[in-house]
Amino acid sequence: MNPDHSTLQTLLSAIIDYKASNTFNPWSQQCEFDAISNAFEERIKRLSAHLNNKNVRAILVGEAAGYQGCRYSGITFTSERLLMEGAISGIPAIEKRLTLRKLPFSEPSATIVWGVLKELNIAENVVMWNAFPWHPMKENQIHSNRTPTNKELQSGLPLLELLLQHFHDIRVISVGKKATQTLNNLGIKIEAEVRHPAMGGANKFREGVRKIMR
Repeated sequence: MNPDHSTLQTLLSAIIDYKASNTFNPWSQQCEFDAISNAFEERIKRLSAHLNNKNVRAILVGEAAGYQGCRYSGITFTSERLLMEGAISGIPAIEKRLTLRKLPFSEPSATIVWGVLKELNIAENVVMWNAFPWHPMKENQIHSNRTPTNKELQSGLPLLELLLQHFHDIRVISVGKKATQTLNNLGIKIEAEVRHPAMGGANKFREGVRKIMR
């Protein structure tokens, strides 16, 4: 599959431009816990590399970016620890820390997602996205997650449309009910829904992905 690079540039510009209260934009904003002064520029480079993949067969669509993962990594379902380990397909292992935290951030959901993709040997064939791609947080609590509002989810729909244009005809798999609802509202055909790995859903997520991707 040959991605549409002009569409990708439009998508990246749109994701950088978004601003809203109680929301962190990993690709245009600097966090006080970022280890380098141009961290947001590095995040957009990683996202671009992740989406510039000619071997993609499926997209896993989650709900929203989280503070332990995408806020600092720039890629959905991806943590600082996984990037340091070189566990993300198409992204060379990073040598320096992304954050000033004592230990690298390690998002449980990210570890579960990439673990099963590696197990099935399809990590190079899947890209990650969120229905609300930015990080919704509680007021004045940067290291917190909250459920995106319906209005926020609506703001993410045009970007999701661009993403699907970028990859043309590929399999769309929603991760959790919020993602499913957003995709249904957009009129996007979902091949399947898998349980979100958070809140005790790890085993059901793994079972769902194994069944679909095999």
